[in-house]
Amino acid sequence: MGKRDTEAIGAESPVQFSVDRSSPVPLYFQLAQQLESAIENGRLAPGSLLGNEIELAGRLGLSRPTVRQAIQSLVDKGLLVRRRGIGTQVVHSQVRRPLELSSLYDDLEAAGQKPATRVLRHTTTPADAEVAAALGVAEGAEVVLVERLRLTHGEPVAHLCNHLPAGLLRLETAALEETGLYRLMRSAGITLHSARQAVGAKSATAEEGERLGEAEGAPLLTMQRTTFDDTGRAVEFGTHVYRASRYAFEFQLLVRP
Repeated sequence: MGKRDTEAIGAESPVQFSVDRSSPVPLYFQLAQQLESAIENGRLAPGSLLGNEIELAGRLGLSRPTVRQAIQSLVDKGLLVRRRGIGTQVVHSQVRRPLELSSLYDDLEAAGQKPATRVLRHTTTPADAEVAAALGVAEGAEVVLVERLRLTHGEPVAHLCNHLPAGLLRLETAALEETGLYRLMRSAGITLHSARQAVGAKSATAEEGERLGEAEGAPLLTMQRTTFDDTGRAVEFGTHVYRASRYAFEFQLLVRP
C-alpha cells in the first residue's frame, strides 16, 4: 500500500496528513512529524482539539498504538497535552530563538506566541562581584535589578533576572509588564551594539520548578548575557532560565575559510 491522505480537525480548519505505508519511516514518526509541523506553522493553533486516540485512529486509518506513540512523542516535547474528558489538545509550539542580539519579548512576539510579563521585583541593590565585573562598576555600587517571569499563552516560559547601571534610564514597572526591556532601552535613546553571551543547562530546583511549571529536576536552559551600547559601555547583565520543553536556541555555524 502507498500513501493515504487523510485529515485531522484543528480549531479552525482541517489539516491534511499524508501517510506513506510503503516508506521505511515508521508510521507514528510520520504522523508526529506532520503534527509538529502543523503546530509550528500555526495550522494547528494553541487550543486546537485533536480528539482522543480512538477517534484519531479511526479518522486517520491507523492503529491506536501508532497514534498513541505519535501523540506521546509530542506530549514529551510539550506541544500537546492530554486532558481528561476533552481529548488531546495543542498547547503551543516550542519557541526557537536564533542566537542574535534580540530580546525574548521580541522573539516571542515575532513567533506569534503572545508574550506577557509578570514583574517579580523591580528595585535597586548593591552589585555583587559577578554583577560588578559584568557592568564595570564597583562592587557594592547600587544597580537596578529587574526580575520577571515571561509567559506565552498564559504559561511561563522563562525567568529573567537583569541588572542595569543606576541612572541608565527611567523604568516603570507598568512599562516592563507591557513590553520588552530592549524596546524600553531603545526608546530611551540607547543604541544596543553587541553582547557577550554564554548558554548552558541545569536541572530545575524545587523553587524553579514551581515558578516555571516544571517538575523538580526537569531540564532547563540557562543564558547569561552582558550587552554593550555603541560606545562600548555595558548597559545590561542578564541571567535567564528557560523551560527546555518550551524553548530552544538555534545556532548558525559557518566553516572557517
